[in-house]
Amino acid sequence: MPLAILSLAGVSFLISWIVTGLMKRLAPRWGFVDRPGGRKIHSNPKPLGGGVAILLGFALPVAIGLIIVATHPASPAPPHDPDARRLAAYWSGARERAPMMAGVLAAALLMHLLGLWDDRKALGPYLKLICQFAIIVGMVTLFDVRAVLDKLGMGRSASIILSIIWIVAITNAFNFLDNMDGLSAGVAAVCTAAFLVASISIEQWFVAAGLSLLFGALVGFLCFNFAPASIFMGDSGSLVVGFLLGVLTVRGTYLPENERFGAGWYAVFAPLIVLAVPLYDLVVVSTIRMVRGRSPFVGDTNHFSHRLVARGMSRRTAVLCLYLITAATAVAAIILPHLQSPLLAKLIFLQTWLILGVVALLEQHPLPTPSKSSDSATAAESKAPADLVSTP
Repeated sequence: MPLAILSLAGVSFLISWIVTGLMKRLAPRWGFVDRPGGRKIHSNPKPLGGGVAILLGFALPVAIGLIIVATHPASPAPPHDPDARRLAAYWSGARERAPMMAGVLAAALLMHLLGLWDDRKALGPYLKLICQFAIIVGMVTLFDVRAVLDKLGMGRSASIILSIIWIVAITNAFNFLDNMDGLSAGVAAVCTAAFLVASISIEQWFVAAGLSLLFGALVGFLCFNFAPASIFMGDSGSLVVGFLLGVLTVRGTYLPENERFGAGWYAVFAPLIVLAVPLYDLVVVSTIRMVRGRSPFVGDTNHFSHRLVARGMSRRTAVLCLYLITAATAVAAIILPHLQSPLLAKLIFLQTWLILGVVALLEQHPLPTPSKSSDSATAAESKAPADLVSTP
């Protein structure tokens, strides 16, 4: 089963890689490009449309799978063939979850269309946020896409509210993170890989299948997006990436099957640990903007990646640094579902806080005063923060 799950990443990688290459050539002909100017820091127009490739890399295999499941009812398993009985159980589970997956797919498409609209027309931040909430609330309530928190003593209403807040937060965390070549997609790929390993290790096959497809789609796009990028994903990609990660982490329980919940309740915090860096950047940047009397949704250069560049790193090095910091927290979270010792779990939480403490120290260090020459150099590369506002 793990090999079958991992093979899905190869399928989505191929789709994403091909479509990204096509969009790189077609987007300029359609005028679908991100032009320099304002707070953007690339000097030449760059094709948009990488988000189309990421969506198709994930959505096409899922859509084909839903069609197959809907049109081929499971046959009874032979009574003395354990492998066939297991396959029949998986098939039955797939049919049971098909309506939920169809709802996720429809919501991802709507999120993608919202991003395309914003890429072309630069929607206002609050209209964009309202649309996000509408899409996510509709999906969670209509298709019951929510975290199962019964073992924490939370009812349906609490789980719905927390699931909506979580998915909206992760969606915007990766939208905010889309401020340098390869940053948002690369950090998302690192997080997705960690969740994929964790879900396979506890045999959550349906969540693992979705994560595998997302991972392949991200890597296929990164072949063209890593610095120096030849194409951007735009909001049509970053919103979809964050949304899918939010949904897939909500559906994971992070506990092995039949494990006594009281022995490993801390495993439910695995998503927070894996996504600690994107969430930290979201909270800190939003706080800085509000303290300065600005909207938290208007882009600037206060992101951690920009601070690393201001301290002398190249943009590629800053992006790789964020990959490694994310991986440092994510690797620890992989083993969290298997820990029976509260002491070991506390050490993992402590390690995460220590890593974020290093990041915080780097952010508190005074930034160098930029010169005119460095200002002009800064304006010569990459892509400015997307956040909730795009500059046409």
